[in-house]
Amino acid sequence: MELRHLRYFVAVADLGSVSRAASKLFMAQPPLSAQIRQLEEEVGASLLVRLPRGVRLTPAGESFLVDARAILARAQQASSRARELQSGQRSILRVGLMPSATQTVLPGLLKRLWRDGLEVSVEAHEMIPSARQLQALRNAEIDLGFIRPGTSTPPPETVAGIDDPYCLAFAADHPLASAAGALALKSAAHEPFVSFSRYAESDYFDQTAALCEEAGFAPDLRHSAGQFVSVLAMVGSGLGVAIVPASCILMAPPQVVMRRLKGTSRKSRLVMVRGEHQMQDEWGSQVVRAATLELQALEARVKKKMP
Repeated sequence: MELRHLRYFVAVADLGSVSRAASKLFMAQPPLSAQIRQLEEEVGASLLVRLPRGVRLTPAGESFLVDARAILARAQQASSRARELQSGQRSILRVGLMPSATQTVLPGLLKRLWRDGLEVSVEAHEMIPSARQLQALRNAEIDLGFIRPGTSTPPPETVAGIDDPYCLAFAADHPLASAAGALALKSAAHEPFVSFSRYAESDYFDQTAALCEEAGFAPDLRHSAGQFVSVLAMVGSGLGVAIVPASCILMAPPQVVMRRLKGTSRKSRLVMVRGEHQMQDEWGSQVVRAATLELQALEARVKKKMP
């Protein structure tokens, strides 16, 4: 088994199609199909179910995909580390991001790393849901991650975090905009909601549903989007209200108003995670310190801007 076989398999699994994978890999479909069959023979298990249109993973294929990603990540990491050791300087930082963190954390983090004089070449990867990012961290595909845990218990890889309280977002001309201070979620019980697609961000979708259940109603999920910036755009257009974290105030358009939610026992946090054996040297410690300071600076900016 060679690394190329794993790359071929991951491409087919990611795209759900041998023909699309062949196009991406710049090779013809029959040789790629032959390579996948050869891999299955060597593994001794069927990894894919061939469908009239595309393929899907078997249970064995799903398990093999996790390991294949980890092996490829380790191979890439080994090459990068060897080059860094030869040059005498470590510089590559692979960062996993929730889409909102791309907007609120990444720009300030890049400026802070540059301002601190750290030689860093950042490779940024948006990954959702949080479980996908944690798996990438444990597979050594990324060095640091910024996630929104779906439970009150932080993952063991957590090294820093900030409170990012739940808020209700609505259009500036909405009747709720006249209310000052925090709002009870039940005040929006009869409003249409703009929500995350459950398939795009299952963690936040489930958290939103749980908040509404706690408030005693089932939300009218009439609209859906894949990123907070899109959710806010729909809210600003008057399509409905949405539950968003407070840090969204930094990317909200002028026609959107946000109020903190009161009376809920559920907490929202944005946390930074690091692998157990990653970023443990002095360079890594400096990067983690800079990222921690940036998280704290983000929290301060949000508190200053939120009413």
